[in-house]
Amino acid sequence: MERVISVIPNHKLHLHTTHSWEFMDFSPGKIRPQEEGNIVIGFLDSGIWPESESFNDEGMSPPPAKWKGKCHNITCNNKIIGARYYNREFKSPRDAIGHGTHTSSTAAGREVDGASFLGLAKGTATGGVPNARIAVYKVCWDMLGCSNADILAAFDDAIADGVDILSMSLGSDDPQPFFDDALAIGAFHAMKHGVLSSASAGNSGPSPATASNLAPWMLTVAASSMDRKFISQVVLGNGEIYPGIAVNSFKLNGTSFPLVWAGDVANYSGGNGLLNAKNCLPGSLNSNKIAGKIVLCNSVLGDYTGVVMANGLGAIVSFPIPFLIDIALSYPLPATQVKTGDGDAILEYIRTTENPIGTILVGETWKDIMAPYVASFSSRGPNRLNPEILKPDITAPGLDILAAWSPVASPSGSPFDTRKVKFNVISGTSMSCPHASAVAAYVKALHPNWSPAAIKSAIMTTANVMDPRKNDDHEFAYGAGHVNPLAATNPGLVYNASEADYIHFLCKQGYNTSTLKQITGESNASCDGIVPGRAWDLNYPTFGVAVEDGQSVNATFTRTVTNVASANSTYRVTVQMPSSVNVEVHPKELSFSTVGEKKTFTVKVSGPKMVEQPIQSGTIVWKDGVHVVRSPLIVYTITPNSMTTSPFRPTERIGFGANSNNWNMHF
Repeated sequence: MERVISVIPNHKLHLHTTHSWEFMDFSPGKIRPQEEGNIVIGFLDSGIWPESESFNDEGMSPPPAKWKGKCHNITCNNKIIGARYYNREFKSPRDAIGHGTHTSSTAAGREVDGASFLGLAKGTATGGVPNARIAVYKVCWDMLGCSNADILAAFDDAIADGVDILSMSLGSDDPQPFFDDALAIGAFHAMKHGVLSSASAGNSGPSPATASNLAPWMLTVAASSMDRKFISQVVLGNGEIYPGIAVNSFKLNGTSFPLVWAGDVANYSGGNGLLNAKNCLPGSLNSNKIAGKIVLCNSVLGDYTGVVMANGLGAIVSFPIPFLIDIALSYPLPATQVKTGDGDAILEYIRTTENPIGTILVGETWKDIMAPYVASFSSRGPNRLNPEILKPDITAPGLDILAAWSPVASPSGSPFDTRKVKFNVISGTSMSCPHASAVAAYVKALHPNWSPAAIKSAIMTTANVMDPRKNDDHEFAYGAGHVNPLAATNPGLVYNASEADYIHFLCKQGYNTSTLKQITGESNASCDGIVPGRAWDLNYPTFGVAVEDGQSVNATFTRTVTNVASANSTYRVTVQMPSSVNVEVHPKELSFSTVGEKKTFTVKVSGPKMVEQPIQSGTIVWKDGVHVVRSPLIVYTITPNSMTTSPFRPTERIGFGANSNNWNMHF
C-alpha cells in the first residue's frame, strides 16, 4: 500500500529504570511560567498516575493553543494534557508499575514539599521544568514489554498532537540497523517536525559497546551519581559496624537478632543444595532454621527472595560483583548490600561465634564526595553501529533518584512488598534520561525556534567536564560530559544539522534509496552520487576516530558552527590531545558579525600506527572570552573480523573485546 513505508518485526523493547537538580546548581522555575508552559514533553513509557501531587495544575493556564492531544480513560488537567495507551488488553494509560510516573515527575513534576520515601530523603520534590506540560503515551506494560507497533503509533500521535520534546526511557538490548529500529525511525520523523528525542543509553554496563539508541538524531543519555547515597549499616554483636548500600525504611530500633549464613540453612528436602541456598534463591532456604533471623546471602544476583519466602526477618546481601556496589536497592524486608570483603568478615563472625547476633539499621543519607561518576550499570560505548559517532552523548543523574510513584506498584518490585508509597527511590538510565529531557525542554522554552540538533549541540558543548580518573571508560562512559542546565541555554555556537544532513550520513553508511525510504518515509530521498565512507563530515558536536588495529591515524573532519550569541564575536580554538596524536584545526579563528552567521572549519587528525590502543581523549574548544564551546575528540583502535558495524559494510568489521550479550534493560 502506498501509505506503508516499511514492515519490520514487532520486537519487544524494555524499560531502562530530586536532589539532583540542586546537585546541578539548577533551580527549576527560573523562566516565566508562561514560557515554560508553552513546552510539551511527551513520554513514551508505562503511563502515569494522574492523582500524584506532582501532577497538580494549581495556578497553571490552559494548554497552549497548538495542542491537539487527547486523554483516554483518565481525567486530564492543565498539567497532564494528553494521555494515550496502545494495548487493547488494558484500557487505560494509568501506570501500574511506577516507571512512567517516576520519569514524568523527574522531568516536569510540580513542587511537592515534604516528599520522601517513607521518611528517607525528605525534602521538596520537583521536576526540572515544573511548569511544562506532560503528554503520556503508554507503550510499555509490566509483563509485555514495549512493542515496536505501539512505539511507532505513539510517535505518530505525539508528532500530530504537538509535543516539543520526546522522552524515552526504553530501548533494545541489541541495536538493530536504523531501518529496523522503531525508536530510530520514530525519532527521525520527530526530528523532521522539529522535535528532539531524548533516550536512555541502557543498563548493560560496564561492559563496552553496550550502549543503545545510537542514531545521531537522538540525544543518548548515560547515568551518573550525585552527592547523596543511601546507607544502611550492619551492626554485629561484637561491636563491628559495616556500611551497606540500600534504601531501607524498616526500623529494627537497634534490636539484635540471631544471624545465620544462608549456606548453613539449605532446604535439602526441597531439592536445594549449597549453591541455591547461599544465593538465597526462592524455595532454597529452610524456614524452620531462619524464621526470626537475619540471613547472610552470598548472592550473585543480589537476591533475597528465599529469605522472604522462608519467613526470615532480614537479609544481608554480600554482592560478589564489586562494580555493582553503587546501586542502592529497596527490599521488602530489612536488608542491605555490603561489599564482598565485609560479607566475608560477617561470615567469619557467624562461624566463630557461638550465638552470633546483629542488626540492620534504618537507612540514612550520606554525602558522596566522589560525585559525579558514571554508574556501574550505565551502558558504554563505543558505538556498535557507527564507530565514528560517539555514544552516549551526555550523562545526567541516574543513581538513587527520588520521584513520584504509582501507589499500586511495589516500591521494591517484589510481589511480597505490600507497602504503598507516593514517592520512590530508584536508579537507571531511565532516571537520567528525563533529566536531559527537562534540560532540552528548558532550552526549547528560551529558544523556541532552535532545531533539535541545535538544542542537542547546546547541551553537549556546554557540559561539565567529567573526571577521567573516576571513569576508566572516559568518553565511552559519559560522552561529552555532565549536563549543565543553565549553561546549555547560552552555548555561543551550535553544530546544527538538518534532515538532509542525516540522509547524507545514512548514504555514507551504505544505505540505498530503498532502505533510506524505510527510515525517512520520503519517496524522493536518494543516495545517488554519494560514495559510502566514514561519518566524519556529519556536523556532530563530537569527533571520533576509530582506527583499525595496526593502521596509522589519518582523519579529516569538516564542521560548521552557527553563531547564536553576540552579533560581533571572535572565537579562537585551543586543542588538547596526547602528544602521540597530531591535531590541526583550520582556521584557528572564527569571526562573526551577525547572529545566525555560519562558519566552517576543518580538523585533521594524524598519528603513527596504533596497536590495541585504548581510548585517547582530547578536546577541541572554541572561546570568545564569554562562551566555551567544548567538543571531545577521541581516538581508539578497533579489531577487524570480530563484529559487524553496519549491515551494508560487511568488509568493515570491528570488535571491542567483549561479547555482545542480550541483557534486559530495566530500572
